[in-house]
Amino acid sequence: MFRPSALRALTQAASRSSGRAAPAGTPSALLLPRPALSFFSPSSSSSSSSSSSCKSRSFHASPRALIRPGDPLPDTDALMENTPGQRVNLAAEAARVNRMLLIGVPAAFSPACSATHVPGYARHPRTREFDLVGVVSVNDVFVMKAWGQTLDPAGTLGIRFFADPTGKFTKMLDMAFDGSAIFGGDRSKRYAIVVEQGKVKSVAVEPDNTGTSVSLAESVLGPVSSA
Repeated sequence: MFRPSALRALTQAASRSSGRAAPAGTPSALLLPRPALSFFSPSSSSSSSSSSSCKSRSFHASPRALIRPGDPLPDTDALMENTPGQRVNLAAEAARVNRMLLIGVPAAFSPACSATHVPGYARHPRTREFDLVGVVSVNDVFVMKAWGQTLDPAGTLGIRFFADPTGKFTKMLDMAFDGSAIFGGDRSKRYAIVVEQGKVKSVAVEPDNTGTSVSLAESVLGPVSSA
């Protein structure tokens, strides 16, 4: 505890530093020296906060974007053909051919895919103008091979069937949708992509993911002449 003499000394010191005498009766506690405040630069705090914010934003992945004309195909060997050991990189295939047609379907053996979508391209005369015609689905390679043999028993159509078992290729195209209610997991939207000289020329995607309209052969390649 401070002695009275010590309190008087502190009071006098405070009065001298302020240049005026303390009024009589001022409580001694108010005359004690105030602790020094710790100041910081607002600009440095703002800069630090801004820097932290920028750093956190830089870790956010860019959203995927639907593949569009002018884009290359995804450079991945995620697709399989006939066996698990036969990997296919369609970006590399596109570099070796002039024209490519890719047909994306939600499921092998589904009614619309088996009766309308793929057979429509098989019958269309302009399909033969492509150096490579491939069907892609998020199915295992054994299912895709069996489906191809069902649609083309003689192997004369020249259409290749690619399995995308993990959906990696489909997701890189941003063509995946949640098909859990019917298919048990993510599946491919129904689409048709024309590739020329390694670059996408046109993309037709069904607006409801599974319908058959804009991605049909006659919509993509033109009507078949009745003559």
